[in-house]
Amino acid sequence: MAGAHRRGAPRPSPRTKERGALVVIDRPNPALSEPSDPAARGGGRDRYFDALRAFALVRVVTYHTFEWPWLGLVFPSMGVMFALAGSLMARSLERPARQVIRGRLRRLLIPLWAFALVLGVAMLLHGWLPGADVLYWVLPVGDPPGNAWGEQAWAVLWYLRTYLWFVLLSPLLLRGFRIAPLPVLALSLVPVLLLTTVWSVPDGRLGSALSDLSVFLFCWLLGFAHRVGVLDRLRPAVVLASAPVLMAAGGWWAFHHRIDGSYDLDDIPLAQALWSAGFVLLLLRFRPDFEWLARHTVADRIVKVFNARAVTIYLWHEVALMVSVPLIDLMWNVPALEWDLPLDSMWFQFAVAWVLIAAAVALFGWVEDLAAKRGPRLLP
Repeated sequence: MAGAHRRGAPRPSPRTKERGALVVIDRPNPALSEPSDPAARGGGRDRYFDALRAFALVRVVTYHTFEWPWLGLVFPSMGVMFALAGSLMARSLERPARQVIRGRLRRLLIPLWAFALVLGVAMLLHGWLPGADVLYWVLPVGDPPGNAWGEQAWAVLWYLRTYLWFVLLSPLLLRGFRIAPLPVLALSLVPVLLLTTVWSVPDGRLGSALSDLSVFLFCWLLGFAHRVGVLDRLRPAVVLASAPVLMAAGGWWAFHHRIDGSYDLDDIPLAQALWSAGFVLLLLRFRPDFEWLARHTVADRIVKVFNARAVTIYLWHEVALMVSVPLIDLMWNVPALEWDLPLDSMWFQFAVAWVLIAAAVALFGWVEDLAAKRGPRLLP
């Protein structure tokens, strides 16, 4: 779930426009909270959430391979992922906030530091000369720097920065949300509306952070609403009336404010915010029972691995796509491969990228176990 071009930020390469899909999962003691989901109340996995997160990761890699702008309308992965993260954060905040934030930072930053070590060395070998802003690789409250050679890989880190800020702000946000849930939820769309129509987004890292926070604030708070039961108390008729209006407004704005002729939601903040708001509202209010997934062992196992290695998949998927290009070029020099494999097909690159992502999971996934204070495992 990388970010679209933003004023004041370097424009990513074509493959880095997509907003990635990442949630750092913190599993608190289920006795500390009473979530609205039957699965969560039982202390087990919420397979619906797990499936959404896994699908969002697949969707991100798909977009980065094929660059289909309509994918954001079919499934706005980042709105979904911020909502899932908001729900998990609200659940975790039944415990002391300092403890929760410390755990989230640990789970987020340790895999990032491993990624930074590898990518940083590679960029240094390709002429990168870091400055004082290299400290954003240590604590990404702003977009970490890099050079053009590694841009496709580091541009996705906008999500970690946005997620980090939401984590830090969540104790205050949740306190305000509990006071007046529906008014706060409605007002959370005001910042993106003002930044789009009235004010100019500041240049640089500050503008990038404000823009992304404003776009996904509603979805993060929807996660709060799901966790504390506000969504379940909304009448279905109200949701079915309001969600399509939000999506229609977002779609209208996207098609009437195209960027370079494209209606890609990642390039149009207000459209992204409105479409995601309506889409996620429907997903979280009308939650199907996904316990049937437990009867399909292979599928359930894949979904579990995707969730346990979400950070690794997200961080390394663009690197996999970068490496797939010279790897396929080498295959053209082998006559048997040239004749028997569709080397010029994007679907073939898609397949090769997933093989490389699997290799990254094997090589670096154990870092997530260390970050979660678990024994390192090849696969969870």
